[in-house]
Amino acid sequence: MGKTRVPAAPGWFTTQGEPRLLGTRCSACGAVFFPKETASCRNPACGRTELEEVPLGRRGRLWSWTNSAYAPPPPYPAREPFEPYAIAAVELPDEKMVVLGQVARGTGIGDLRAGMEMELVLEPLWQDETNEYLIWKWRPAA
Repeated sequence: MGKTRVPAAPGWFTTQGEPRLLGTRCSACGAVFFPKETASCRNPACGRTELEEVPLGRRGRLWSWTNSAYAPPPPYPAREPFEPYAIAAVELPDEKMVVLGQVARGTGIGDLRAGMEMELVLEPLWQDETNEYLIWKWRPAA
């Protein structure tokens, strides 16, 4: 029997159909946040509490990137043996925000260019005896 695929960060993204990050939008001022906010609007000029969950865009433009050549310290999970990876800052045009995430496996630093279109994908982050834990990543759009 196969492992069950579950989110490594429950409630931060969808796993059914095309993956989407989940944020919140303030009903009063329209500001959008990721990760989700549950208490009040983070906009200092607003502070209202009428928030709704919204799916965020799946595509954006590569704003910046870097590499991660060292394994993260505990309690953060890392593959054993550790494999260096890239981290992308992708600007979502409709939300007017930048979201960080790892770059999908198979895409190296040399493959990235500022302004290139990126799309959201899900990949395994780690696994245990019963589950495969998924996380969002960015890859160059096809």
